[in-house]
Formats: sequence, C-alpha cells, structure tokens
Amino acid sequence: MKFAKKAFTTGLAAIVMSGGLATTTVPARAAGRVDLAKPTFSHPTRITNPLFPARRLDQLLQLGSEDGEKLRFETTRLKTPVAIRWGGKTIDTVVQQFVAYGDGRVAEVAVDYYAQADDGSVWYFGEKVDNYVDGVIHDHSGTWLAGRDGPPGMIMPAHPRVGDVFRPENIPGLVLEVATVTATGLTVAGPRGPVPGAIRVRNLELDGSIEQKIFAPAYGEFQASVAATGESYEAALAIPADSIHCRRPRRLIALDTTAARVLVAAGRHDWRLTDQLVRTLNQTWIAHRHEVRVPTKLSAQFSETLQALRKAVASRKAVTIRQAAVKVGLAAVDLQAQYRSVRATDHARIAWWRHQLQIDRATGDAGEIAGDKAVLTAIRNRLVG
Repeated sequence: MKFAKKAFTTGLAAIVMSGGLATTTVPARAAGRVDLAKPTFSHPTRITNPLFPARRLDQLLQLGSEDGEKLRFETTRLKTPVAIRWGGKTIDTVVQQFVAYGDGRVAEVAVDYYAQADDGSVWYFGEKVDNYVDGVIHDHSGTWLAGRDGPPGMIMPAHPRVGDVFRPENIPGLVLEVATVTATGLTVAGPRGPVPGAIRVRNLELDGSIEQKIFAPAYGEFQASVAATGESYEAALAIPADSIHCRRPRRLIALDTTAARVLVAAGRHDWRLTDQLVRTLNQTWIAHRHEVRVPTKLSAQFSETLQALRKAVASRKAVTIRQAAVKVGLAAVDLQAQYRSVRATDHARIAWWRHQLQIDRATGDAGEIAGDKAVLTAIRNRLVG
C-alpha cells in the first residue's frame, strides 16, 4: 500500500488458508485477530467509520520526506462506485485515486477500492497501481483485486481497541500486511487545531520493515513513518474537514497571479520586473500570514518554494526561475484549497502543470515531459470521476 510498496517474500511465514480468509503463523500476533469472520455488505458505500472516512473525504493532501526527497501524496474520492465480485456477490465500492510525487515528479498513480461491512468495519478490495520511472509507467507492482486474486482485507475495525490485529492486505504470495492497534484516544495537531479520537497502528511488512501510522477522525491516515527508510509524512489539509466557507483572501489570489507574472517576466528576461514581482510575493506572503492562520505544513511548503524562487532569480537563468515559479504557483493553489471546491482546486492545478509542461518541452527533457502528461491525465481522470 501507499508509496513504498513492499512485495511478498516467500519463506518468511507459513501461509494457511482458513474459511476463505488468509491466515499466517506470525508469533504473538494471532490472538488479537478481529478480521477472521467473513464480512457482509448490505450498504457497502455508506462508509461512516470516522477513522477511515473514504466516502466523506473529498481530498487529502499529505506532505513529507524520505532520505532528503520531498514527498507529496494526493488522495481524491472519485464520483462513481465500482462493483467488485467476491464471495458470490457483487459489492459496490467507494473509489479513491492516490497520486504520489517525489521531489515534485510523479512516482505512482493508484486507484483504491473500499467498502464498509455491516458491523462498521472498512475493508480494502484492492488497488490498480501504475509505478513511474522517468515519467513512464515502469510496472504495476502492488496491484491486486478482491475476488480475482483473493479476499479483501480489513483496513479499519469498527471500534478499534489496543491489541486488535487485522490485515489491510491479505493475499499471501501477492500482498500481505499485518496491522496492530497500539494506542487509542490520541489527540493530534491537525491543520486547523487539535483532532481528538485518533489511534496508532503498527504495520508489519513481510520484509520485516515496520511502519507506524496514526489514523484520525475526518482524515483517515493522518501520519505515517518508516524508521528503516526515513520515510515520514503527515496530513497537510483535508477537504471538507479543513474547509473554510468564505471567499478566498485577496492576498492568496495575489500570490497565484503574481507567480504567473514571474513566469512571463523571466521568459522575457525582464530582470527588473522579475525582481520587483518576487519582492511583491514576499511582502504579500508576510502580510497574509500575519492576518490569517495558515496550516503549518502548507505554510512551510510555501515559504520553502518562495525561498527557492528568490535563489533562482539570483541566477538570472530563465528556465530555473520559471521552474521555481511553477512550484510557487502550485503551493499557492494548496493554500487556496481551504476556500474552494476540490474541482476548482484541481482545475487550478491543471493550469500550473500546463505551464510546467511548456517549460519541459522547451528544455526537451523527455522524462519530465512524459511525467507532466501523466500528472495532467491523473488530475483530469479524477475530475471526470
């Protein structure tokens, strides 16, 4: 699951099939299994589980890093349910699109399928994965589908308790993951303030790696870290949980439009105007932060991209400046996401990725051109659902 997928390794566990659900001899982890009973699905798309709100979460943005590389994950609910055949029945699932970026370039695009059982637990029915290298699909590692490849896996119990053990992915020989609830009743620092009712889960992969995750109401997967690889990421913004129902602040709009003007000025080698526009960006950003509380992760992201733009301007290299301006523009779109619909936000992202595509076409980098097109396709796909 997610960005750094772990493949099943034979010989690490003895696999036994029981009642149509896969089990394995993992010492000290079998006693707390809460996913052994076969689930029933009367209203599978009515997902009300607060810790995995796939039906109510329109879009989740997560930011982080791994070994110095910046990570960005966009998870978006798609409009149309997908029916999956399992256990002799057809079950409608809620569909999410997951897009992962490494240092601003596409690394993975996946489509995930979820359904809620009658007891309130949420089950994972599979994913279709495209893994990218240099902008081109490299493989589909991690892809699986309930019914075709094996059973679904429980991704969230109805009422998690410390010691509960379940398997979000449960197809030995293809995908397998063991999750253990290690803490409940946590309060986490959300983008707009404290979020109570969170839980911590310890995920064991069959390659021996361990991932610590926190799930929070209205966010689902809120935070994750893998000590072995240095991977760490956290929710930066969730819609509608962090939505603000008022007009976009004028300074946020100005950040977007000014970054667009930097693109034009740098393209014309008008350094005087470019310098002036970057100063304006800086002043506007300082004034906005003083006036409005900005989610911590988004604030840090915008400040970093603005600093990179100032450094790029000093180089007087048009391509470098324009690349940096696109990153500022995309960060400005993230800042505005609290005030807009997901659809409007994604349309704004498309506009900036088109600028990126124009820049990469001018430099002739085939991998980056292909990657830009892949991102544009992914965003368009989720716009049409």
